[in-house]
Amino acid sequence: MVPQFQLFYAPVGSFREIRVEGSNENRLFIQHQDQGTEQESYGETEHEDQASSVSDCESSVTPGGSTKNCEFQASGSEELIKVSQDTTLFETISRKLVSGLGDFGVSFRVEAIQRNLFSGLNYQAKFHSFRLFQRAMERKSGGDANVKYAWYGGSKDEIHKILAYGFGHFTQPGAAHLSYGSGVYLSPADSPVESVQSAVEDDDGLRHLLLCQVLLGNQELVCPGSQQSHPSSSEFDSGVDNLVSPKKYIVWGTQMNTHILPQFVITLRAQTCTEGYHQRIQVSPKKPTSPWMPFSNLITTLAKMLPTDAINLIVKHHRDNRENRISRQELIQRVRQIAGDKLLATVIRSYRNKYFVASSGDSASKFQQRRGRIAAFWQKI
Repeated sequence: MVPQFQLFYAPVGSFREIRVEGSNENRLFIQHQDQGTEQESYGETEHEDQASSVSDCESSVTPGGSTKNCEFQASGSEELIKVSQDTTLFETISRKLVSGLGDFGVSFRVEAIQRNLFSGLNYQAKFHSFRLFQRAMERKSGGDANVKYAWYGGSKDEIHKILAYGFGHFTQPGAAHLSYGSGVYLSPADSPVESVQSAVEDDDGLRHLLLCQVLLGNQELVCPGSQQSHPSSSEFDSGVDNLVSPKKYIVWGTQMNTHILPQFVITLRAQTCTEGYHQRIQVSPKKPTSPWMPFSNLITTLAKMLPTDAINLIVKHHRDNRENRISRQELIQRVRQIAGDKLLATVIRSYRNKYFVASSGDSASKFQQRRGRIAAFWQKI
C-alpha cells in the first residue's frame, strides 16, 4: 500500500533522523537536535524562528554528510542536498509519484531527489515570506490554511530559473491549450500526470519536477475557458478544476511567488519493460466488453453540453492522435481532463443503453425469423 503523502518538513534548523509513524495515515517526522527533543514539524515551529542558518543542518538524508548536487544549483547561494535512495523519504516520494502515473501509459523510474535547503538570505526570505502568508491565511480561515503538496513540471531550464528567481511566468487565458485562467497550474500529490506531461525531456532523456508546498486556502471551482486572473471574491484564495477530485490546482499569478514553495526537485526517466529492479509490469489492455463509442459520436454528444472552446480543443487532440502526435492514452487523458469523468460516464452509459436496446431488438427479430424458417421446414416434412 502506498503511504498517505503528508510531509511535514522544516527547511531550517538541524535534524538528524527521518522516520515514518502513524496509524490511519503515515507521516514523515523530523527529529530536531536544537533542544534535544523530538518534535512533529509542520514547517512552522519555534525552531524555524530561532535557527540561524539552513546550512548548519546535519542530515541522514545522504549518508556521510550533505552531498551538494550542482545540477540544479541555480545561483551561487542556492543549495540542493541529494536525498539518499535508501531512506524512507526517497521511497515515500518515489512511490507516491510512480503510483500516480498508472494511467500515463509509460513506466518511469525516479533517478534522483534533491531537497531545497533555502540557504542564503534571499532564499530564507522566500521561505519566511511563505510562512507569513500561511499565518495570515490561517487567521483568515480560522486556523486552516489548507497547505498541500503539489507537483510542477517544466523544462530543465525552467526549473533552474524557478529555483533561482521564482516563478517568472504563468498560463494566460486564450493559450493554445485549455485555459483555467491566469495562474500557475500544479498537480495534486496523487495526480502527477499533467505535471509529468509538462516536464520536457532534456538531452539525457530526463524529466524534472518540483514538489512544492502550496497555500490553497479556500478553493473555488474554475471552469474550462475561464478568463479569471484573481479570486472571484475575498472568500476564496485559489482555484481548482474539480472540487471533488481535482487534477489541477490554480494559484493566481499575483500569488505565485508567495503561495508556492518549491521544496524538492525530482528527476525521473521513462524506462523500457526490460529494466530490472525498478520495472513496473505493463499489462496489455483488455479487450473492451462494453460497446465501443465512435469518437465522432462522442464529440457530437459533448458539443451539446460543453463550451465551444472545449469542443475545439477535443477536436484538436483527436486530430493530433490521428496524426500520431500524441498517443491514444494521452488523448483519453486529455478528454477526461476537459469533459470530466462524470460527464463522460453519463454520455457513455446513455450510448451503451441505446446500444443494448438496439441489439436486443435486432436479436429478437432474428430469433423470430429463425423460428419461422424452422416451422416452415417441419411443415414440409
